[in-house]
Amino acid sequence: MTGLPDTDLHLALDRLIGRVQHWTPSRWARPSAVDGRTRADLVHSLAQRLADAGADASGEPLRPVPRLDNDSALPDQLRVLTADLLAAPAPPDTVDRLAADVQETADHLV
Repeated sequence: MTGLPDTDLHLALDRLIGRVQHWTPSRWARPSAVDGRTRADLVHSLAQRLADAGADASGEPLRPVPRLDNDSALPDQLRVLTADLLAAPAPPDTVDRLAADVQETADHLV
């Protein structure tokens, strides 16, 4: 689905994107299982962690991931940030940690 190499991160991301890519704004706005944060808040936080790891791996400065007006863009942001991370390339332990992070985020999108 994402066109990324077959890693645990890629597979976890594919599952998450397959689950959320069709969500309407009202579904994104629903509460998650974490501290009353919305589903969109959780996925945006994941996007920021992916961006930070990609920046670290490529020696670039950390930059905030923009929060777009339409949360339906979040799956595309995840795809791009993960592709950047894997192209950097990130250390294997970072990729493994982020794969678990993607799965944990998915688990909290009740």
